[in-house]
Amino acid sequence: MSTVIQQHNSKNILYPPGGILMWIIIYLELLTFGAVLVAMVWYSKDEPELFHQSRLQLNTTFGAINTLFLLISGFFMALTVVNLKVNNIAKSKLYLKLTMLGGLLFLGLKTVEYLDKIDAGLTMGYNTFYSFYWMLTLFHVIHVLVGLVILASVLRTMVKNPKKLILEDVEASATFWHMCDIIWLLLFPVIYLIF
Repeated sequence: MSTVIQQHNSKNILYPPGGILMWIIIYLELLTFGAVLVAMVWYSKDEPELFHQSRLQLNTTFGAINTLFLLISGFFMALTVVNLKVNNIAKSKLYLKLTMLGGLLFLGLKTVEYLDKIDAGLTMGYNTFYSFYWMLTLFHVIHVLVGLVILASVLRTMVKNPKKLILEDVEASATFWHMCDIIWLLLFPVIYLIF
């Protein structure tokens, strides 16, 4: 199926892929997560043994698998945009569905991990480490959920009316999705490996 994808012709600093507003949001989100991670490291200095023992209770295999789910998902999101730029809607739809599948697999495994923690009584109020663990990972899960809603909206437009598809909107969606990847790449080593 061939179609013309609407796009801006402006190529300057004010129009990065996804738009300047999306990048402002990304910087703010990265600063927020970064500040909380710094606070976590700061608090760990007061209770190093507690943080170490708590970290050992996490399933690093689940964390590593979830990292793969998001990285592979991000790769398919990049392929979605690349194929859209050459008007290959069929491949873009396929890659976008694979992107969303990666996000859903991430959420599914994260749910299993959360249920294991709840069953073991390792909830937010258990100790300082788990307060940070729940706050950071739940906030990230919310971002993944929002990202999936955004991607579902893009997919709906691809399926129902591809002529209304605007490349900048898809790039903004991809940028948001990649932000979810980057945040997880910050969270995984600090929470699951360092302490």
